[in-house]
Amino acid sequence: HNGNIEYKLKLVNPSQYRFEHLVTQMKWRLQEGRGEAVYQIGVEDNGLLVGLSEEEMRASLKTLRRMAEKVGADITVLREREVDYDSDVPRKITEVLVRKVPDNQQFLDLRVAVLGNVDSGKSTLLGVLTQGELDNGRGRARLNLFRHLHEIQSGRTSSISFEILGFNSKGEVVNYSDSRTAEEICESSSKMITFIDLAGHHKYLKTTIFGLTSYCPDFAMLVVSANTGIAGTTREHLGLAMALKVPFFIVISKVDLCSKATVERTVKQLERILKQPGCNKLPLLVTSDDDAVTAAQQFAQSPNITPIFTLSSVSGENLDLVKVFLNILPPLTNSKEQEELMQQLTEFQVDEIYTVPEVGTVVGGTLSSGICREGENLVVGPTDDGKFLRLKVCSIQRNRSACRVLRAGQAATLALGPFDRSLLRKGMVMVSPEMNPTICSVFEAEIVLLFHATTFRKGFQVTVHVGNVRQTAVVEKIHGKDKLRTGEKAVVCFRFIKHPEYLKIGAKLLFREGVTKGIGHVTNLQAITTKENGLEESLGPGQLSF
Repeated sequence: HNGNIEYKLKLVNPSQYRFEHLVTQMKWRLQEGRGEAVYQIGVEDNGLLVGLSEEEMRASLKTLRRMAEKVGADITVLREREVDYDSDVPRKITEVLVRKVPDNQQFLDLRVAVLGNVDSGKSTLLGVLTQGELDNGRGRARLNLFRHLHEIQSGRTSSISFEILGFNSKGEVVNYSDSRTAEEICESSSKMITFIDLAGHHKYLKTTIFGLTSYCPDFAMLVVSANTGIAGTTREHLGLAMALKVPFFIVISKVDLCSKATVERTVKQLERILKQPGCNKLPLLVTSDDDAVTAAQQFAQSPNITPIFTLSSVSGENLDLVKVFLNILPPLTNSKEQEELMQQLTEFQVDEIYTVPEVGTVVGGTLSSGICREGENLVVGPTDDGKFLRLKVCSIQRNRSACRVLRAGQAATLALGPFDRSLLRKGMVMVSPEMNPTICSVFEAEIVLLFHATTFRKGFQVTVHVGNVRQTAVVEKIHGKDKLRTGEKAVVCFRFIKHPEYLKIGAKLLFREGVTKGIGHVTNLQAITTKENGLEESLGPGQLSF
């Protein structure tokens, strides 16, 4: 009953009453898929592939088009397939994508983090997808993505940049090749893919981890170069995606540079790693449009399936398969979960801070719950002494275009006007004043030590990543043990070194120091006492005075 896929045997000349019923059903499916649904025609409710004759199929598609018009949607035929059914007439089943801009005018927005070893072609691939022009083989396509002079000179990404790719209601690509600005892309699209371009070089690993933990990507795209295979940080990035439970798909780039045998060797190498007990994934090599449609649907339903694409950003080979895949890729959360998040109190994670001339201080980040409107009064913190400061949201921008209302799960930049930038730092949260957020310097987490050269013990310092929080913490205590070795589990008590942070119980945690790495989740917080105006209150969890 749930989900956005609908099986229909046939839709030939329905009565008026039946037609209205079908339209209502389509509205429900579109709502479940947050603006998009897939209809499989010629399939019985139990999934049996019966198929329809040419004439019946034509009539059914005509009815489907009428239904879509009624709800203000467009339809695109994804694929047709002949079925072997006991009859003399050839019978087909057809899969159709129905898409509309959702009622609240908020297009579907999926975030895809782009991972991979240095020089695997991540920025070039994004440049080709978002600019609509192929690369010249010497890195021209990636120049538009770089933010710093040293990146242009070295050709290496060191910061996190965002690129957008749109799809309109007919499933056609909307990018910078026919739109001059990001606003135009947003206006013409019913679905947006925001790519988070992360750094591949090992020395920028902390930036890459920050991008993966704080920007909450829906999916990750791991780019592997066909001629170098699985090198350096590829395994590390693969491990990060798995530790943070981000579903990932793999793109093997630069196939124009090497022979078929080399590409096959890289594919086999990847398949072998994915099938290992630690990964336990099912690789699915995509070689046709049909595979791309199957991959997109299976990928969202089963976290074990990992689609693999082989492409070239120079010759453009198989680029279309990635576009077909991204076009059909459904959102991970359904409308019900989204509604529940929106009903909670406002909470915005601060990931970036800028000063913009004539605008003032601007913060970038993700709204993790609630709704944020222009002109709203919020509090931001915790400061170094554990306080929260009042501020006002002057304006909001999403995907570089103005926006009045921000809903849970969306990323945006908020202008705060004359608010003093020096009071802000990455890792803070902006919450509604009624929230009483819990802040702590000491917390406990259940962890697994993934790798450590010797033994992990009390007094050891590590960099802890929890969502948008990134700070050095010291190990205060390991419950029930004196020390930990690689692969062992324990509940560990950590203390932040510099200032308190806002954490939530159950949040995923990742820590590292040199080659030491571990993952886990927060299990307990020691809430802090705050002082203000001479008042001192000992506060339990969920209480805080301003």
